[in-house]
Amino acid sequence: MNWFNNSIAFVIIYMVVLFCVLPIGVKTAEEAGEAKLPGQADSAPVNPRLGFKFLLAFAISVVLFGIYYVVGYYDLLGLRDLFTGGA
Repeated sequence: MNWFNNSIAFVIIYMVVLFCVLPIGVKTAEEAGEAKLPGQADSAPVNPRLGFKFLLAFAISVVLFGIYYVVGYYDLLGLRDLFTGGA
């Protein structure tokens, strides 16, 4: 496991977590009881709180990557034996 593989794994984990976190707490103007602006899409969120969601996704990704790294570093699943034929 070198730094390049780890960085790619972290980016993939981060993007998956980010797309899972994005829809949390989103309300449209109709659900929030506010008036829509002219030309605004019906599904546009009122307050998406993107900064908070980026930080939340980063924190969750750090924890998940830590688990990934420990499992890979200590070979806890025994995948090395599986792919090398047990030798």
